[in-house]
Amino acid sequence: MLFPKPSARLLAIVSLIAFVLIWQGLASYLNDNSLPPPIVVAKVLWQEIISGELPYHLGITLLRLAASFSIAMFLGCGIGILLGRNQKLDAFFDNWLVIFLNIPALVTIILCYVWFGLVESAAILAVVINKLPNVVVTIREGTRALDKDLLEMARCYHFSKRKTFFHVIWPQLHPFVMAATRSGLALIWKIILVVELLGRSNGMGYQLHIFFQLFDVASILAYTIAFVTVIQIIELVILKPLDRKAQRWRR
Repeated sequence: MLFPKPSARLLAIVSLIAFVLIWQGLASYLNDNSLPPPIVVAKVLWQEIISGELPYHLGITLLRLAASFSIAMFLGCGIGILLGRNQKLDAFFDNWLVIFLNIPALVTIILCYVWFGLVESAAILAVVINKLPNVVVTIREGTRALDKDLLEMARCYHFSKRKTFFHVIWPQLHPFVMAATRSGLALIWKIILVVELLGRSNGMGYQLHIFFQLFDVASILAYTIAFVTVIQIIELVILKPLDRKAQRWRR
C-alpha cells in the first residue's frame, strides 16, 4: 500500500512539535530555572502581552527596524547599482566596502553613541552603517551579472528607461534584492537589540538587558519567541507574496 508524501506544511508542523517536545524533555531532565519548560514560557508570554509591556517594546523595536531597514535598502540599492555599472567608482570604493564590512557592529554602535550622543538618530545611524555595506555588495554583484545582450536588445528596440528597468533590469536584479532583504532582516534585528541594550530606554533589547540582570530566562525566551514570530509573519505575509509576484514571468 502506497502512502501519500507528506506536504511541506505538514512537515513544518511536525518539526515544530518535535522541537517543543525536545525542549520539554530537556527542561524536565535539567529541572532548573536556566531552562524553563514551554508552558512556563507561554504563561509569561501571555502575561506580558495582556499587560501591554511586550506590545509596547516590540512596537518600538519594529519602528526602529522599519526605519533603518528602509534607509539601508534604499541607499544600498542605489549605491550598489552605481558601483556595478561604473568600474572606476567600483575600484575607488572597493576598499571602503571591505573596511566597513569588517568593522564589528559593536564598535560602530559605540562610536555612534560617543559621537552623536544617546539619541534615536544615533541608534538608527548605527544600524544603517552596519547593514549598508552588505546591501551594496549584494546589489553590486547582481548589477555585474546583468545580461548585456538583453540590455542591448532594449536599446535596439528603443525601450524607455522605465520600461528597461521594469522589464529587463528588475527581473534580473530581483533575486539579489530579495537576498539582501532577507539577510537584512535577519541581521538588522540582531543589531537593533544590541543598540537598544547599550543606549536606549525602551525596546526589546532594553527589556532583555533587564531580564538578564534579573536572570529571568523565562521572560528572555518569551520575548525572543514573540520577536521571531513577528519576523516569520513578515516573511510569510509580505516577502514571500512579493517574491511570487515578481517571479511570475518565470516558467
